[in-house]
Amino acid sequence: MPADAATGERATSTARRVTLLILRRCPFTVAVVVALLVVGAATTTLWHATEHQSWYPNVAFGLPSFEKARWWTLVTGPWFAISPIVYLPLIVSFALLVGYTEWQVGTRRAATYCVGGQLVGVVGAAFFLWIFRDSGWTWAHQLAGGLDVGFSAGALASIAIVTARIRAPWRLRVRAVLVGYVAISVLYVGTLANLEHAVAVAVALPLGHRLVGGVPAHDRAGPSRREWRLIAAVGLAVIAGIRFVVWLLPGNGPLGSTAGTGGSAAEVAVVLVVTALLVNGLRRGRRVAWRWAVGFSGFFVALALLAAVLLIVAGAIPGPNPNIDVGGEPLFVADGVLWAGMLLVLIAGRHAFAVPGRRRRRRGVPGAVDRDEAVALLRRHGGDHLSWMTTWPANSYFGGDGTQAYVAYRVQAGVALGLGDPVGLRAARLTSVRSFASMCDAAGLTPCLFSVGASVAAAAEEIGWQSLQVAEDTVIDLAGLEFRGKSWQGVRTALNRAKKEGIEYRLVALADEPRAVIHQVREISEEWVGDKGLPEMGFTLGGVDEALDRQVRVGLATDGDGRVQGVTSWLPVYDGSDRIAGWTLDVMRRRSDGFRPVVEYLIASACLAFQAEGADFISLSAAPLARSESAHAATTLDRLLDALGAALEPYYGFRSLHTFKMKFKPRYEPLYLVYRDEADLPRIGIALTRAYLPDADARDLLRLATTGRE
Repeated sequence: MPADAATGERATSTARRVTLLILRRCPFTVAVVVALLVVGAATTTLWHATEHQSWYPNVAFGLPSFEKARWWTLVTGPWFAISPIVYLPLIVSFALLVGYTEWQVGTRRAATYCVGGQLVGVVGAAFFLWIFRDSGWTWAHQLAGGLDVGFSAGALASIAIVTARIRAPWRLRVRAVLVGYVAISVLYVGTLANLEHAVAVAVALPLGHRLVGGVPAHDRAGPSRREWRLIAAVGLAVIAGIRFVVWLLPGNGPLGSTAGTGGSAAEVAVVLVVTALLVNGLRRGRRVAWRWAVGFSGFFVALALLAAVLLIVAGAIPGPNPNIDVGGEPLFVADGVLWAGMLLVLIAGRHAFAVPGRRRRRRGVPGAVDRDEAVALLRRHGGDHLSWMTTWPANSYFGGDGTQAYVAYRVQAGVALGLGDPVGLRAARLTSVRSFASMCDAAGLTPCLFSVGASVAAAAEEIGWQSLQVAEDTVIDLAGLEFRGKSWQGVRTALNRAKKEGIEYRLVALADEPRAVIHQVREISEEWVGDKGLPEMGFTLGGVDEALDRQVRVGLATDGDGRVQGVTSWLPVYDGSDRIAGWTLDVMRRRSDGFRPVVEYLIASACLAFQAEGADFISLSAAPLARSESAHAATTLDRLLDALGAALEPYYGFRSLHTFKMKFKPRYEPLYLVYRDEADLPRIGIALTRAYLPDADARDLLRLATTGRE
């Protein structure tokens, strides 16, 4: 079968499976979406506005319908959209919000929440307008005569309820967006649908825990520093969003008409730019952003107070029954109330905004460890197979108070990339992860740990972090290892050929070798890098400079003329008693025109040499973004990492290298990326790219992206 046909068949099969899964898990959502389309087509409202049809009052709900006893409109109204342009957002939002709810809690409960929320929103809004229709409130009087259709109140009520099941910090984020949306829309647009949405969400949100479980409100700790920053950033973004909505879609809301109050396009643009800068600073916990935000909030609160005083003095608020339709002043006062809320949030969460400027951060991080102390902790307490990489010069170290363990990390793109497992006293390792996270939080950095073992990943999950497998370590146990049998034929062939051709293996400290040898090693490495078309990688991949460390052993394959045919470097792995229990492969290079099976020869010779010295194992290390078939693509994130690995493969051959290592029959140990939540992943991806390709320019990255698409 041609490749294109096979690909098309696989895509069709996948689409069929996804469709069947959706039909099985979300039948209520699918049925409603189909019904909306069928009814819209049958009544021509998909292309002609429902509100212009002569029969519209007989199917639309609202206070006029209920006063005329048209209660059936509660059943007929949800199956329409008020105009053709509204059908798309109505159907998409219903499919997403109710579909997610149904996926989480099942069909029966999702249908109950949706229908119940729809009834509460529609009837509650009508009741509200019935109470205030004759109060002198112009907005309520006008809205009381309106009608509406659509299932949007039920959809919003559904997602409001199910947010109780969403884990932190996404629960807060989703609720902030939901409340921000209904608040802005009802206050500054003010349609009947907006009021129905607000009533539905206001009733549904507090019932979430009682209906679907989740974390009880009284059992939750107060907002963390990260959550305070999120609340402040979202609050400021909401205020800016109000300004934009008022300018783009002026309406007649409960506080009066917003027409002409939004300012000019230039003014709105300036507000949005300034707000974006402050929101970014607040999100990162910057002290200077907090000070500016407090200043702006205080300024606008003072103006609102002044406006309120002028209204009272001028008699615009004459008594207990005010007519609030007095132009733009109530809107101005309402803005002041929002700014007052913003000011309270900033003051209450002031401890979360202590991140200093860059100049102060350069003076050092509390709890920092120097390299000598890190090496001493590593030798005394041992580490994992990658721990010697933590001693490389590009790393920084954080140990916290009473340092008994440390995390090595690099800062890239605002992310603190922790490298490997924490090193030090075993009992202190989880504590060091917590302290590392707190340090990053205080410094406005996004924390993560890259290439950690299963035990650290499990421990990090105990503090609410997530984990994702990114690689596999390949370990060869040396006890009893013999290259015998048919399965080792290729390795024995490499050893025998090397002997016949006069290739000699030496295990040395490269720094003690003659300059001519070091020069050859650099020449081989530079040739290898030059063939890749991209700069040499870093982070967990060392080079010749790292191999010159006298604690690192280097295997050289040289011919009878003293010409180096290939080179490997091996990093020590300490077991906690100042003993080297094993060695980890780092550099692996060969001449392109030299002895072809030199890599097999180098690794096999290293196994025999370290076995003779009494080592327990060697690690062939982990190729980034390469895993065995059994670990492949279980989730969307896994598939994204696989795609990145495929893009890098033509340049660096990680997967080919991983396959090559299988010749030595290693056992596999998974390595994980540990992170706080999915929102951090885009930034972590950028940081990892910069860490692995620190010298890559825009053209290099464009070439990489183009290859990935091909």
